[in-house]
Amino acid sequence: MIAPGFPQNEATRLKALRSLNILDTDSEAEYDSITQLAAYISGAKVSLVSLIDEERQWFKSKIGTELCGTSREHSFCGHAILQPNEFLIVPDATKDVRFQENPLTTNENPVIFYAGFPLVDNEGHALGTLCVLDNQPSELNENQVDGLKLLAKQVEKLLELRKRNIQLRETRNKLEKHNNLLKNFAGVVSHDMKMPLANLILTSDILRKEYESKFDQKGVDYLSYLKKTSLSLSDYIGNILDHYESTAFEKDDSGWFELNAFLEDIVDMLDIQYDCEVHLPEENHNIFCNDTALKQIFINLITNSLKYNDKDQMIIQLGFEELENHYKFSIEDNGMGIEAEKIATIFDLFETSGQLDRHGNKGHGIGLSTVKKLVEALGGEISISSTYGKGTKFDFTIEKIVLQ
Repeated sequence: MIAPGFPQNEATRLKALRSLNILDTDSEAEYDSITQLAAYISGAKVSLVSLIDEERQWFKSKIGTELCGTSREHSFCGHAILQPNEFLIVPDATKDVRFQENPLTTNENPVIFYAGFPLVDNEGHALGTLCVLDNQPSELNENQVDGLKLLAKQVEKLLELRKRNIQLRETRNKLEKHNNLLKNFAGVVSHDMKMPLANLILTSDILRKEYESKFDQKGVDYLSYLKKTSLSLSDYIGNILDHYESTAFEKDDSGWFELNAFLEDIVDMLDIQYDCEVHLPEENHNIFCNDTALKQIFINLITNSLKYNDKDQMIIQLGFEELENHYKFSIEDNGMGIEAEKIATIFDLFETSGQLDRHGNKGHGIGLSTVKKLVEALGGEISISSTYGKGTKFDFTIEKIVLQ
């Protein structure tokens, strides 16, 4: 018997194998279907997906044996991976000096015939083999060899897919950690700024009340400007907090409610004046979803329709449609509209239409980004259509929750 040697890239090969986190995992149907087909094509009694660890070979999939692996020293596959671009066929192990007196060849159910096809990753590491074996001498014809080569390629694709999924999970975890750090940072900074701003606003009010008679008009204007900018910054900070906390809700915390009653409560809460008509959906509907998240979406969008409207009589039309898997909502107004070149980026954080609102203030570019996050967190999508000078319409969906 001749024990198998080690590939020149053994250290990186082992690192690549272990990065898959596949050793000692449960069987999987995707691999088992390949080994079943390999046994059928070859006519062999045993078929394996064998992975070569430092001191052992372990079987990810096995047909025709109860073994989970063997020592690497006695493995046939240890020889096969030494030539990663070739396959190894041993018609009769008793006549091959490498396997004579090998315990696997001399036991009660010996390995006499072996054919191994290396499983090579994209970096050239032979991680193991797809192999077939039998307890009597055998051969493979050209069609059988071609079929087993194709099956080995399928195993390689499964391993590559596993690798990519691991990388995606790691990237997602890093992004989540990074986003949480940003969220915490934004929260801490915003909360720390709110109190000084509140004091600044209060102080400006006190100065104006107590000392207005001692200021000239320029001084009064400065105080007004100070309060206005402080309020704007406070609103900006509040919007940032809302944005980062916008998905901090439980999607499963949902219930049934009447849509029109829900919308009427929002209209009342916003204290909409006589110069604005709000038309609810013609038919009332009972819907099942997270009303807290939906309320935040409607508040942001209706507030936008009110702020960015230059008409003497504002009109807001709310619509609803029940689809097979989603609820669809719409909010249409007769406001200022948005220039065509601004629409593509209108949902990006800190992007604005560039227009001043009804009261001469510039937006912060946070509200619509928050709405988009909420809609997507509810399994939906949002879109916008707008004609500059005539009005804007938002359509958004949220996924129906399947009740068990």
